Amino acid sequence: MPDLFDARHRAELLRRIDTLAPDVPGRWGRMNVHQAVCHMADAFRMSSGDRPLPDQSNLLLRTVIRFVALHTPLPWPKGSPTAPGLNQQREGTPPGDFARDVAALKALVEAFAATGGKGLHPHIAFGALSPREWGRWAWRHTDHHLRQFGA
Repeated sequence: MPDLFDARHRAELLRRIDTLAPDVPGRWGRMNVHQAVCHMADAFRMSSGDRPLPDQSNLLLRTVIRFVALHTPLPWPKGSPTAPGLNQQREGTPPGDFARDVAALKALVEAFAATGGKGLHPHIAFGALSPREWGRWAWRHTDHHLRQFGA
């Protein structure tokens, strides 16, 4: 299964991020492409602790949903609700300059990869993750939103 700590998989995601353009329509969901770029960046900031968010986990999220999301090839559901702190229409980081926000996202991807999954904060829904699970989450979350915009 792909994960963000694998250099080949990371390079492919970064290449796909480079294909995003501000006018690309979404295939699902309420976010526009610029909001999605900021959402992905905020998710990486959440993992590092640079964007502290309240724990929203529960037993179902920490067990069954986590297992399905991180340990199976099943696609993530489209249009799932986003936590307010990661939702650019609510409390998430508002979009600014598209090129700068894309560059920030790419830098956060690289910074995340440099951690090797160690020293990261608990995921707001899935709780404490192993390094392997963090790598898988990062790849799957980013891939999910890139597919949302045809990248």
